Amino acid sequence: MSKKMIVLNHIYKSYGDLKVLDDFNLYINENEFITLLGPSGCGKTTCLRLIGGFEAPDSGTIEFDGKIINGLEPNQREINTCFQKYALFPHLDVFGNIAFGLRLKKIPKEEITQRVEEVLRLVKMEGLGSRTVSTLSGGQQQRVAIARAIVNRPKVLLLDEPLGALDLKLRQEMQYELKEMQKELGITFVYVTHDQEEALTMSDTIVIMNEGKILQIGTPEDIYNEPKNRFVANFIGESNLFEGIMHEDYLVEFCGRSFECVDKGFRKDEPVDVVIRPEDFDFVPPSKGKIVGIVDSLLFKGVHYEINVIVDGREYTIHTTKFRDIGVKVGLSVDPDNIHVMKRSGA
Repeated sequence: MSKKMIVLNHIYKSYGDLKVLDDFNLYINENEFITLLGPSGCGKTTCLRLIGGFEAPDSGTIEFDGKIINGLEPNQREINTCFQKYALFPHLDVFGNIAFGLRLKKIPKEEITQRVEEVLRLVKMEGLGSRTVSTLSGGQQQRVAIARAIVNRPKVLLLDEPLGALDLKLRQEMQYELKEMQKELGITFVYVTHDQEEALTMSDTIVIMNEGKILQIGTPEDIYNEPKNRFVANFIGESNLFEGIMHEDYLVEFCGRSFECVDKGFRKDEPVDVVIRPEDFDFVPPSKGKIVGIVDSLLFKGVHYEINVIVDGREYTIHTTKFRDIGVKVGLSVDPDNIHVMKRSGA
């Protein structure tokens, strides 16, 4: 069983009249890559700053390795933080930036050299210790900032949207590198982002947040395939969302049609929300489709086409590798295990 490294108990945090975290409860396991994901203003960065000691909660406790750390300063916690703004020292070279914290701790010179060279290898910057940071690319500066954080061998590394300033291709490369780095280091990563792809790519666990509360916690697969409500379904990936009626176990009605599904445990004829991912629809001949519509638009996305189909005045989005002409009639089918039924939001 995994050991709980960080526990937040009944955390409240506000700035004036603005409530940022509201009875917030979360635990983070040792050696876990956990991502706090949500829209701007949902409280995820505040949560990170509370863990790091840069903010104090109005009430509630923060535990680290079994001990309450509310009163500890950031430098007294075995936690390091990597921010989106790298804050590198322009007057120091790469080696000097990474070694800065070690020198403050009066670590012996030989050990500093060994540890800096070790993290330079880890962030794939061997041989660049003498470079001035102003000559580095954005990706290289990001690596130096991460190296400076991990050279201190913290038990936890906090990362606040660290890839936000990078271009798309470099950001995707760094996603994989960060995950590999976390595995090799064997330390806990707490990552903040509003980018769903980043969260799905890197995380062991995703925490979906909105308005200072946790809406769902789970693996990337759970969050994507089994969203708990409309907000989660809409925020993670693209979704076709419908209002439906759960007539009985394994039978749901939406869009005026009844479908077999794999969900159960709802009241008879309970109003529900239904989500179907765009890739879970299949095209079939109109004569064989329970749903029949007209292709309204088509976009080529590289690995698939995004096709919008109008059914009874409602637009469905389908991702498929099969081309369809605009204006043609098509049938749609969906397997029972690709129909996900959720409690109706607000019901």
